[in-house]
Amino acid sequence: MQGDENDPPTLPLTPDDHMRTGPTDLVDPTKALDGYAFGEVIGKGGIGEIVAAHDLRIGRDVAIKRLRARSPSEVEVSRFLREARIQARLEHPAIPPVHELGRDGDGRPYFAMKRLTGRTLAELATSPEHNRPRLLRAFVEVCQAIDFSHARGVVHRDLKPSNIILGNFGEVYVLDWGLARVVGEAVAEVVTDDIESLEIKSGDLLGTPGYMAPEQLQKAAEAGRPADIYALGSTLFELLAGEPLHPRGPNALPSTVGGEAITSPAKRRPDRQIAPELDAICVAMLQMDPAARPTAKGVAERVEAYLDGDRDVARRKTMATDLVWTARALLDQDHRGDAMRTAGRALALDPESSEAAQLITALVLEPPKEPPPELRRVLDDAEAEGTRNHAKTAVGAYTAIAAFLFLTMWNGVRYWDIVLPLLGTAAAMAIAAVAITRRPRPGLGAMLAYLAGNIAIIVLCERMAGPFTFVPALGCVMVMSLMAWPQFTRRAGLLIIILALAFLVPLVLENLGHLEQTWHMEAGALLYNPRTLFLAAPRTPVLLVLASVAIMIVAGIDAARILRANREARIQLVTQAWHLRQLLPR
Repeated sequence: MQGDENDPPTLPLTPDDHMRTGPTDLVDPTKALDGYAFGEVIGKGGIGEIVAAHDLRIGRDVAIKRLRARSPSEVEVSRFLREARIQARLEHPAIPPVHELGRDGDGRPYFAMKRLTGRTLAELATSPEHNRPRLLRAFVEVCQAIDFSHARGVVHRDLKPSNIILGNFGEVYVLDWGLARVVGEAVAEVVTDDIESLEIKSGDLLGTPGYMAPEQLQKAAEAGRPADIYALGSTLFELLAGEPLHPRGPNALPSTVGGEAITSPAKRRPDRQIAPELDAICVAMLQMDPAARPTAKGVAERVEAYLDGDRDVARRKTMATDLVWTARALLDQDHRGDAMRTAGRALALDPESSEAAQLITALVLEPPKEPPPELRRVLDDAEAEGTRNHAKTAVGAYTAIAAFLFLTMWNGVRYWDIVLPLLGTAAAMAIAAVAITRRPRPGLGAMLAYLAGNIAIIVLCERMAGPFTFVPALGCVMVMSLMAWPQFTRRAGLLIIILALAFLVPLVLENLGHLEQTWHMEAGALLYNPRTLFLAAPRTPVLLVLASVAIMIVAGIDAARILRANREARIQLVTQAWHLRQLLPR
């Protein structure tokens, strides 16, 4: 049983090297073999050691593994030779090749293998520069090597992070084939001295607690390919969760057999943002039922598929970053449309890109000081549609004024010099409003004529019915209506002054005697004397009431239309802004 997790990173050692106390008659570390120049001892175990050497015949650095005892037992020799032969038959890039198998001058076996340099997966998984994608790619190569050994009928039985080396040049090696067995081959297993200390009463125990499969703990001699999958699952769990699947030491055994451990790394460590695909693979590999575990080839394919997708995500993020910079450059050149389209593509490539989301939000919510031509055309179209809708309302208002003038005939007209021009002006304004609905982009001259028509209506109504009847209310409706036209909205102050003068000038001229007065004060009373209409009860009061009600209706309809349009625009803007803010990664 291998219980020490801190194995030398470059040494494929047998399980006996770790667990047994060898005899005192050890081989001289400096004793060389014919054809090799020995260096220092780079690894020691209970019964074996590994020595750095140089093959003088070929001129390459190698590692020599040999028994340390001068008089090893037949069982030790047998196990040593079996390890060498199994490792030699597995010709795979991720399995250290055996160059030579022989005996020294005293008859003790040794084998020469490739000299390895690098760091173990256990070391890299806990290092500050931990690179999960790199380790997962190494894990895929390990799975492929184990699939190769399984296809040759060999089960490793001691897979763990410390038995996997990542070389300095990207190579990956699976070490320590001392516990390997050929499926179907009867081999006498060795029960180590540690079994009783771990209170294991039944079966032969060979392997490392915490990585051994439950069936391997119970019947080591019968452990097959699924046992290696469980060990690989424990290794993958450690890479993803950053901690062992089972506790170290004696507690690993009951945790393994009882199935008490949480086999989902995502549930054990939700803070590490483990991909669901990797979590599902790990859970499948750690099933208690050996038949339910996938093959090593299936694991390699699934992890590789995840990594392919992960590489695609990385490429997308890189492309998104480049597009964001391009969009900013376009914005600096005042090409807002191109900048928006480019930033949109960046966000599509990387939905979590805060830079792309912020750029899009700024482009939408912060209008430019000078709209670009494309935006100007869109704004002009929107203004034209608003003008058309307002002109439709204006047609009804001027028609109502014309209809009101027909009611004045029922009241009785004294002089037609005011009524007929007023009726004609109202009809002309209604026709002009109809024309605007068809051509909603009138020129400056047309709008000035439109303003003059409204001024004429105020002046004529004031001369017809007096300044203090319904005329002030009519003037307010005129101001509100004209403010809805884009051409007048930009000059609101000037418009108010002009319409106010349209109301005040006739009053001043009456006071100066240039116009016949339509009102005067007498004995504390305000008396009307409009020369145009007859004043007689009950027609005149009814006429004034109807005029006031009509003005309220027209004003209400116009105000409702304007306020409804503004409210809908505000709701749309706020909703769009809210949705855009949801694009920002939280």
